[in-house]
Amino acid sequence: MEAPFNCLTPDLITDTVEEAFGISLKSVIYPYPSYINRVYGLEDTDGRELVAKFYRPGRWFIEQIQEEHQFLEELARGECPVVLPLPDRDGITIQTLTLEACTPGTTEATELVFYFALFPKISGRPFDPESDEDWLRLGSLAARLHVTGRKAKAESRLRLEPDLLQNYREKLLEEGLIPEDFVSDFISITDRALELFRSHYQGLSALRLHGDFHRGNLIGSSDRGLVIIDFDDMITGPAVQDLWLLLPDHLRNSRRELELILQGYTDFEEFDPRELALIEDLRFFRMVHYLHWQSQQRFDRAFYQHFPDWGSRAFWVKCIEDLEDQLCEMGG
Repeated sequence: MEAPFNCLTPDLITDTVEEAFGISLKSVIYPYPSYINRVYGLEDTDGRELVAKFYRPGRWFIEQIQEEHQFLEELARGECPVVLPLPDRDGITIQTLTLEACTPGTTEATELVFYFALFPKISGRPFDPESDEDWLRLGSLAARLHVTGRKAKAESRLRLEPDLLQNYREKLLEEGLIPEDFVSDFISITDRALELFRSHYQGLSALRLHGDFHRGNLIGSSDRGLVIIDFDDMITGPAVQDLWLLLPDHLRNSRRELELILQGYTDFEEFDPRELALIEDLRFFRMVHYLHWQSQQRFDRAFYQHFPDWGSRAFWVKCIEDLEDQLCEMGG
């Protein structure tokens, strides 16, 4: 099974972007260290620096990407600092590249559809909070994001809820990727985690979220202040999902930072304190989500360059140990 991104070449990328947006690019292309999608730094002949993002085929439907772009537009109108995708001459921000690729060893052609978008490059540095004021600032920024997130729904995006965790768990089991002698432990650990997650989740509200709101997705810009980037994991779920990823460690070691984040948050938006019980549940969810994502990308030619021991017995030993430790953090 051939991985889709193997078809993208520098010439194809620049030619496709030039044609879609009616611009002329310099010949230099800078690949960003992104694995889920493919992201490239470009520069047009007027010296404008740009970023082209090619979404991983099959990851999102076009309606889901449209909801991401619509959310960005709403956030910008609400004066939340985000980076808007650039429109083409017809005002469209999502472009399509369709290729035919042959399956190795056969003459059968497969149609590959790449959705892609173009963004202005934002110069700056990753934000690393050092003072109480910095943590307050992060909380207020998350709240500004959520003020807009509550104003509409994302009908086609995933919902961060216990059923999604169960779905990821079942797919891992169905594909037979877990060594047989570890299956029982994996089931018992995830069963207990699901029980706790469902109990803590009950009765909580959901809204549109960034979904991956960690400090690596915040840029400190000299002219715009803190700017939020990369809404690819936009999801519907509890507000605390966009707060716990900011923490430097497990909840038990991050009480002071969380207190400051919530103080900054509640200056702009209400917060349901019941959601705090979800923090370690959501960390468990993220671990299983990542396992599922890796299982879906294991045919990519570059996958084992990034994850050389994935799927090995040693890998699963460590994985089961980590999940068991995280279950303890949940109170299981």
